[in-house]
Amino acid sequence: MKLRLPFLCIAAIMLIISACSSPQKEFATMLIYGGTIYTVDDNDATVEAVAVKNNSIIFTGSLDEAEKFKNDDTQLIDLKGKTMTPGLIEGHGHFMGLGYNELNLDLINTKSYQEIIDAVAKRVETAKPGEWILGRGWHQSKWDSLPTEMIKGFQTHNRLSEVSPNNPVYLSHASGHAGFANAKAMEIAGLQVLAKEGIKKYEIEGGETIVDDFGRPTGVFNERAQTLITRHIPEKTPETDIQAFDLAVKACQKNGITSFHDAGIPKETITLYEKMKLEGKMNTRIYAMLTGWDKELLNNWYEKGVSIDPDHLFTIRSVKLNCDGALGSRGAWLLEPYSDRPNHFGHETLPMEFVKETALNGLKHGFQVCAHAIGDRANREILDRYELAFKEIPEAITDHRYRIEHAQHLHPEDIPRFAELKVIPAMQAVHMSSDRPWAIERLGEKRIKEGAYMWQDLLQSGVPIVNGTDVPVEPINPIASFYASVSRKTLKGTPEGGYEPEQKMTREQALKSYTLDAAYGAFEEDIKGSITIGKLADFTIYNQDLMTVEENKILDTKVVMTVFDGEIVYTKED
Repeated sequence: MKLRLPFLCIAAIMLIISACSSPQKEFATMLIYGGTIYTVDDNDATVEAVAVKNNSIIFTGSLDEAEKFKNDDTQLIDLKGKTMTPGLIEGHGHFMGLGYNELNLDLINTKSYQEIIDAVAKRVETAKPGEWILGRGWHQSKWDSLPTEMIKGFQTHNRLSEVSPNNPVYLSHASGHAGFANAKAMEIAGLQVLAKEGIKKYEIEGGETIVDDFGRPTGVFNERAQTLITRHIPEKTPETDIQAFDLAVKACQKNGITSFHDAGIPKETITLYEKMKLEGKMNTRIYAMLTGWDKELLNNWYEKGVSIDPDHLFTIRSVKLNCDGALGSRGAWLLEPYSDRPNHFGHETLPMEFVKETALNGLKHGFQVCAHAIGDRANREILDRYELAFKEIPEAITDHRYRIEHAQHLHPEDIPRFAELKVIPAMQAVHMSSDRPWAIERLGEKRIKEGAYMWQDLLQSGVPIVNGTDVPVEPINPIASFYASVSRKTLKGTPEGGYEPEQKMTREQALKSYTLDAAYGAFEEDIKGSITIGKLADFTIYNQDLMTVEENKILDTKVVMTVFDGEIVYTKED
């Protein structure tokens, strides 16, 4: 007995030590299985199952192995044959614009001037006298028919003003680079009585007020001339801002968007986002670009440095510069004149000296620079300024990831410069789908074929492409942009074979442009963009396999579930 007691004590002690030293088994809070799961990792693998603990991925692989992570508390999601990818990333959009588009008149599907007039007339019925009526989305080049009276390619305000005599109206072009005002709005702005000799005092550098032969404003204000009207529009209220924010979050979740590159926000929006995060309402990850219009804002941020959110919800580490306009409004800055408006080259909407200054400040203070450029001259000028900055501070360019937003029309000589300078093109494929049928009128066949929407040439040169929609310029629907990427067709399925088919993306490239490459464009490829152990549990689930379904069925793909931060935030109702 004297020998047995110590032995038992030793045995018990050894069991306790063994229990303490054994690693505690890790259990999943969510287990997803039962469908095709595209990881978009380095091997482009598919897996049978994914295990999540809280908001992180802890396993990818076979269902048999995944079962080991299951306990009674694990939430089981059976895909039932559906398809899952990493959470989609909107690589260039305007988050509050998305929300406000839900609040104001949404004109994106209007097919004629008459439809715009009808939409405004209906809103007038419920508006108070003197209340502003705002909207966005019209695009004269997409109308089925044009009004008889057109000046410099745009409609005139007369018929609009007839249905809204007591309400100022301002309707932004789909591109956001022009606006259309009625007589009441122009009266408030002091513009309605302009005579031919008096127009000059209302000219704005980087913009254009369209006038008739008598010098009277037609109601169309291009590029920076929009401020002649917009500075008279009442400020948005905190209440409407919160409404718009909540609507934008819901729209993202419904479309499988779990992250959003917000292309240019002012200090007021920064304050709003901080408030929303504090209140637990930031249910889309926002990667924000500071608006380049506000030099004081930029200087303040240069001084305090980038803000990389440890919760990965709201990060500020880039600057957005608006350097030219859009093709639709003939504001894109071109090397040669517009084919359908001789002697007009578009607009330089920001001095190129400021682009170089910002590029230098970005290198000095650790900020990425993202410059809007649609025309070939704007793209060339920005690449030139980036290159000058890189040469001036060569020690700071190891991983700058400077971007050009849109890069829509390039001179052939500038295409390889993106890879040479390591500049990322952030291109919205759906713009090709909606713009290409009429863009040829602006640029002519040669410039279109040699330099417009050059996705495959850029990819083959060695740069990633960040995809998106530029919402609210286009609807936020990522399926439409994916379809445009791989088909080079309009959303009606034309033309047969697609426009310039040699520039199509493969489906793998298109999916990567919406996930891992978009994450790379925000320095976030280590935390999201692929279904990889250790990354955030953001997933998008579809009703069918968009990677294998026939091309003419891609647009039938629907997002049926969105998982954000390890939680289901959207489920499509049957």
